[in-house]
Amino acid sequence: MNKDMLLWDETIFKNDEVLEPDHIPEYFAHRGTQLQALMYSMRPAMRGMRPINCLLIGPPGTGKTTAVLKVFEDMEGHTNNIVFVKVNCQMDSTRFAVISRIYKKLFDVSPPSSGVSFRKLFEKVTEFLVESGKILVVALDDINYLFYEGHADEILYSLLRAHEQSPGAKIGVIAIVSDTGKIYLFDPKVSSVFLPEEIDCPRYNYGELQDIISNRIKHAFFQNVVSDEVRDKIVDYVDRTGDLRVGVNLLKRSGLNAERRASRIISIEDVEKAYEASRLMHLCRSIKSLTPDERTLLRLVAKGKNVQTGELYRSFHEITKLGYTRFYDMVNKLNTIQFVDANFSGKGMRGRTRIIKPRYETQDILKCLE
Repeated sequence: MNKDMLLWDETIFKNDEVLEPDHIPEYFAHRGTQLQALMYSMRPAMRGMRPINCLLIGPPGTGKTTAVLKVFEDMEGHTNNIVFVKVNCQMDSTRFAVISRIYKKLFDVSPPSSGVSFRKLFEKVTEFLVESGKILVVALDDINYLFYEGHADEILYSLLRAHEQSPGAKIGVIAIVSDTGKIYLFDPKVSSVFLPEEIDCPRYNYGELQDIISNRIKHAFFQNVVSDEVRDKIVDYVDRTGDLRVGVNLLKRSGLNAERRASRIISIEDVEKAYEASRLMHLCRSIKSLTPDERTLLRLVAKGKNVQTGELYRSFHEITKLGYTRFYDMVNKLNTIQFVDANFSGKGMRGRTRIIKPRYETQDILKCLE
């Protein structure tokens, strides 16, 4: 029997939990400044005061969400007077969905999905906070997904001005923006009460990525499963995308590829094969959060490559039967969340003709839409 071959009941994974997307690593390096800023902002809540609101900004996969969850975890170990809620705004993308998520955390039961208004649920939440004396901290993860139809202002306005309708209700907000190159402007009536501590989470540099990936390897695999050469190949790929989540997913897929070959070590070929799936991870996850009609529109854009608005609308209407206003809203959303470019071309009447172009390779979009 070849000693380099795995037996059917053997594995190269020592602890595969550390490669899961929702794992909060005990070793969370190279974000000390951000953690300190978050802790400082949340500290007033430990003394019964409203915390300082925060705005975390940075590209995807740069530790923003993990930093917030680490602070939540640490503070929950020292107080039971603060309720921490993280809301995924890709999934919970309306004011009602956000308050439903908060309601479930407070009362440990989901509210009715119909027949009850946002206002009624919000009153229940604020009544609970006032009567219990607890402070609510809400992390709105990927809040950029709420901007395209004005939901971000609606949600923040409700949360941050709750004390005006329910004196004694104390709510703090951590907004997480996974985007670069775009500045999100809040309505003045929101900005005047939000006043966040801005915390920047830049891309990890190569040395930082190498350190983080090495630590995940140490805890995820048995010794000598991953060579330095293979580790650096993974770091090269992660450095190319700038998204640490790609690296974690790449480790998992590479390990599974090795096990499929019954190998006790991960090879360069295992990594290269895994990268094709891992590199599209964030794109595919984001596309899955779109509605069926939005995915239809994105597919038409991807296939058309450079298409004028009028032509695109005719194709879209033929499939969905939806009107132009809804179509226009969807184009703006896809532009806002950076799936497409929807710029005015300078041609046509008053130069207002828009050319819609995909921001990603056509084959990558279509693969994620499968």
